[in-house]
Order: sequence, then C-alpha cells, then structure tokens
Amino acid sequence: MSESPSADQSLLDLLVIGAGPTGLAVGAAALDAGLSVLLLDRGSLCDAIRHYPTDMRFFTTRDLLEIAGVPLAIPDAKPTRAQALAYYREVARQYQMPLATGETVTAVEARSAAEGGFLVRSETREGARERRARAVVLASGYFGQPQRLGVPGEDLPWVRSRFVEPYGHYGDRVVVVGGGNSALEAALELYRWGAEVTLVHRGERAKASVKYWLGPDFENRVAEGAIAARYQSTVERFDAEGVHGGGPEGRWVLPCSTCYVLIGYRPELDLAAAVGVAIDPETLVPQVDVESCESNIPGFYVAGTLQAGRDTGKIFIENSRDHGHRIVRHLTR
Repeated sequence: MSESPSADQSLLDLLVIGAGPTGLAVGAAALDAGLSVLLLDRGSLCDAIRHYPTDMRFFTTRDLLEIAGVPLAIPDAKPTRAQALAYYREVARQYQMPLATGETVTAVEARSAAEGGFLVRSETREGARERRARAVVLASGYFGQPQRLGVPGEDLPWVRSRFVEPYGHYGDRVVVVGGGNSALEAALELYRWGAEVTLVHRGERAKASVKYWLGPDFENRVAEGAIAARYQSTVERFDAEGVHGGGPEGRWVLPCSTCYVLIGYRPELDLAAAVGVAIDPETLVPQVDVESCESNIPGFYVAGTLQAGRDTGKIFIENSRDHGHRIVRHLTR
C-alpha cells in the first residue's frame, strides 16, 4: 500500500511555479502587499540562468534586469551570468523569499472557492506533496524544454541540446545546428578555444534577429574560412559516422565528437493546458488578460516569457518584470 501524499493544510494566498527572475518579482510584489506566498521550482533558484553558458554576458543593461526595487550594483553596463545569479540570490535573501526548490509540480487542479481555489500537487525526493492556494502563477519560462529535430539518433550521448562552455573541445570537430544567438555564440566560442566548427542552418544565413555585433563577427569568420557554414541545410540523422544531412550541395556526412542542437525552446504550458487555460494551437500563446496576466481560468495567472508562446524572443526579463505588480494588484483589488 502506497503512502498518502504529504498535505499542507494551510491556504496560501499565492503559489508561484518558477523561481526565476519573473517568479521572484511576483513573490516580492506579493510580500510587499502582505500576502502569503510560496515559490516552487523543480531546480534551484534561477535555475535557467544557472544553466546558461558559463561565460555568458546579458544583452540587457543592468538597470533593466533589476526587480523588486533592489539595485543591481555592479560596475559593468551589462551583467555576466555570475553577476546576475548573485543579484537574484540577493533579492531572495533581502525578501526572505519563501522557496521550495527541487520540487516538481505535477498537477494543478481548480477547486471551488470554498475548497481553496487550487490544489497543487508536486514531487520531491521525499515523496509527493499537496498544497492549497487561492491563486496560482505559472512563471516557469521555457528554458527547460529545448526544441528537438525529431530525427534518428538525437538521443545519442554526444548530441546535446545545451552549450555550457567550450574549454573541453580543444582540437575537436564540433557541429552546431541552428542560426540564432545561442548557435552563433557557441560556434564562435568553440572556434576561439581551438575547435574545428561547422554550423548547419536551414536558413539562407544567420537569423536577422541575432545580436547586432554577433552576426558580422560570425559571417567574417565564415568568410575567412575559420568556421564552416552549411546554409539551407537540414540534419537527417545521427549515427556512428557523425551528422548526416543534405542541402544545396547534396547529401553529406560530418564526422564530429559533439553536436550541439541549439534551435530554441518550446514553452512549457502543459500545466496551464491541464487546468483549462485556452492555448492557441499554432502560436502556443495562452489566453491572458494583458493588464492582469490572468488567464481564462479565474485565479490562474501566466507571467513572463510564457505569455509569448512560440515567439520566445518577444518577452524578456526587462519587459515582464512588472508582471508581479499587475498580478498582485488584480488579486488584491
């Protein structure tokens, strides 16, 4: 006979799924308003940023990354990954943010007001948990679900969906699949740390949306032959020979030690869909009121990048950091 789940009988005003910058901003606004709040995250505090490339520097200036009225006091105009992690940790410390990390939310059920609004089920290393909350905010972002090519061999151990650092690839042949910021940055770092790099992209050239200094840098390396680029090309499979694909020059095989598939991320909206949030099947944009961030399910809010659906380059920290104030204002109205 299985153990019954551990149930927290207290009723929270607000339960936030996701402990990244947006979740922290929501939590801070809730605490400022005197609400009881808890942030749940399957990883650590700001887990997505923790898994960014080690030497990454934000494109956004420090003032636009600030949340909760806490200054980001660094001399650099654009913070590094490490500086951002230290800053958001300090926000959590100053607010004594209630956190439950290493806890994966498995289900959210809408209940009647008398029953507490929502029942949230989760899994931890110690077992199952249940909590009740008047309102729920989904602020889990999209970084946890990399897009896949859907071709044979994609689960081989040398095919990876996250680039962390180039240092272990000196002298290696490495293939990078993609044409956005992540792919170009990885290709350039790998090349500069001594790897032999080939980029494969289905477009005619790198995406027009890449950082303004990144595109010219990459194209110049291609023009001088330092990095190989196969444009208008697609990957068909991975096997012991390497990366198989095709393009204008016909079929090809690229032997390599590692392939990074960096083609973006899919918004994680399964919990929202299961609770009844309307989601456009083409754009994956959830039905959300712009002013309050409330979905079509009363009391269930969607905050941060998830509001943009597939268009993950539309909403960032800087233009969603006020979502917490909008939600709390609506909740306490």
